[in-house]
Amino acid sequence: MSQSTLGDDELFGEAADEMRSDVETHLGAARAELPAADAVWDTEADNIIGVLNGLGAALDVGDAEDELRQAKKWFSVGERADAFDDAADLAAAIEDVEETLTLVVDAGEQANALTSTMPELRSALQAAADDESED
Repeated sequence: MSQSTLGDDELFGEAADEMRSDVETHLGAARAELPAADAVWDTEADNIIGVLNGLGAALDVGDAEDELRQAKKWFSVGERADAFDDAADLAAAIEDVEETLTLVVDAGEQANALTSTMPELRSALQAAADDESED
């Protein structure tokens, strides 16, 4: 093996290690941006709108989507270059973060939808009760 090949292999190994580290760093940052479990469970509000507004705020994912995108980007590059000795653990970690992020984002959308629906529902129920009492 020539000296330049050995150097190239060493450089490739270093680059692969750096890519893995980048993926792991971005995954860690994505996880850190996810809301804490207690933040979406505990509430202090006087009514359902307060609860839903608090829940919507608690479900903010910050930069988690961007961090996950960066992790997936570097993972894709490393995987295509066959740079990882074992990419299964990274792939599983990416999938776990992606599933959790999707769940949080979906829950936030549902909370926001309910925030706008509940006043309408309350008005409709009040109108129905008023109509009943008039009969």
